[in-house]
Amino acid sequence: MLWAGRSYGQRTQLHFSDGNLKAQRYHDEILRPIVMPFIRCHHLMFQHDNAQPHVTRNCTQFLEAENVPVLPWPVCSPDMFGMLWINVYDSVPVSDNIQQLRTSIEEEWDNIPQATINSLINSMRRRCVAMHEANGGHTRY
Repeated sequence: MLWAGRSYGQRTQLHFSDGNLKAQRYHDEILRPIVMPFIRCHHLMFQHDNAQPHVTRNCTQFLEAENVPVLPWPVCSPDMFGMLWINVYDSVPVSDNIQQLRTSIEEEWDNIPQATINSLINSMRRRCVAMHEANGGHTRY
């Protein structure tokens, strides 16, 4: 499992977790040690998809107790990591070596210009409107 955070002007380091990510691991490995310091430092609203670990009562109550504003997100929202996966698939030879794959993902994450991330963030209003009009389904984005 891979987790990363990005906002206008900054991004987190990538976080890799082996195995399935259940709600408690999401809380213990991602929300508390990574998300909370990032949000507090940059005064951000939080957005994550509706994966099961993200929407459990434990995680929802934790974010509410920490006064973290969470942007509602449609159930069938598109994957916002598309650019990263395309770059990784284009640059990484087929390999059985998980460490090589992780290293390639980290390199490609670092190679995405912050200006590109900022541009995607600037387009979020249009993307959200398009997803709303498509009832959370596929859009041209």
